[in-house]
Amino acid sequence: MAQDPFDWIDRHHARRHAAGLVRTLRPRPADSPLIDLAGNDYLGLTRHHEVTAAAAEAARRWGAGATGSRLVTGSTELHARLETELADFCGFEAALVFSSGYAANLAAVTALAAPADAAGPGTLLVSDAGNHASLIDGCRLARAGTAVVPHADPEAVRKTLEAHGGPALAVTDSVFSVDGDAAPLAALADACRAHGAALLVDDAHGLGVLGAGGRGAVHAAGLAGSPDVVATVTLSKSLGSQGGAILGPARVIRHLVSNARTFIFDTGLAPAAVGAALASLAVLRREPERAARARYVADALHGAVTAAGRVSVRPDAAVVSVRAPSPEAAVAWAVDCRAEGLAVGCFRPPSVPDGVSRLRLTARADLSDRQIEEAAATVVRTAPAA
Repeated sequence: MAQDPFDWIDRHHARRHAAGLVRTLRPRPADSPLIDLAGNDYLGLTRHHEVTAAAAEAARRWGAGATGSRLVTGSTELHARLETELADFCGFEAALVFSSGYAANLAAVTALAAPADAAGPGTLLVSDAGNHASLIDGCRLARAGTAVVPHADPEAVRKTLEAHGGPALAVTDSVFSVDGDAAPLAALADACRAHGAALLVDDAHGLGVLGAGGRGAVHAAGLAGSPDVVATVTLSKSLGSQGGAILGPARVIRHLVSNARTFIFDTGLAPAAVGAALASLAVLRREPERAARARYVADALHGAVTAAGRVSVRPDAAVVSVRAPSPEAAVAWAVDCRAEGLAVGCFRPPSVPDGVSRLRLTARADLSDRQIEEAAATVVRTAPAA
């Protein structure tokens, strides 16, 4: 009998099951009764009436899909307007919209890593150990030399660049999705500039939460618009839509249009998502206090769970991470929270670089003070023994 080519999948599943690491899909209803601290709708805009109306109008006018890649038929006037608005809001010279934040990160890392040639060595990628999977995958796909440095350590970046002596690109999240801590962007930029390196920042968790009126962590660090700094953002968190973008100098954006494979060969972002993101930007410009409210909610959640004796890193933005004693305990904790009306995230290996399982609470600007109290009380009440 011929060998089953996929029997290894069953063995792999059995090992994951034994380790408590099996992941399952849980489709949610349109109107969930749960308090949602699991999604990334930081500003509470994904159901905002102006945002949903703009999405519907864009679909009616431009169609359900973009119809092709951006370089063929997938660029509409809406896409161009969103790119202009994003660049202006965040303080950059230009922007380029992608179908997802993941695609934007793959594009930025791979297209900005120059290959080795007769003129000199290729670009060294200097990547923070806590970076998101999309940045890690970008480093792998770039086929460039990659140095992984300790988490949030500008001195380690400086020493790595000194030892390299050639072209380099430092790559970091602005706010790390596991613990919610912020990167020391100003110090990282100083380290890069001392050695002629560029800095790429994934500001997915900073846009809408940090900086003046939610303009992002790069803007808050005074680096927006710098000729040696490039940022990526997602439209699926604070802006309540879907998609991603790269922000940077005009010559970088021009280079990406001709060289970024996830831009050239991917269908453009659907018009509805573009329309929704534009409407969310308009709301954020009009109501900049939403950013401060998201940070307040995160601080309140952190204060309540730490006061009850749970271990949690102080949040720098809207992500609150609460440690669990084991993967199994984290899963059970999340299930118990759900049973009591609260949806929370659950991070386990291999999603966490340090191997420590956590509950992940995402603050939302539209939560009432009573909902914050109820959510924190539920997390504390259902907590497993340490």
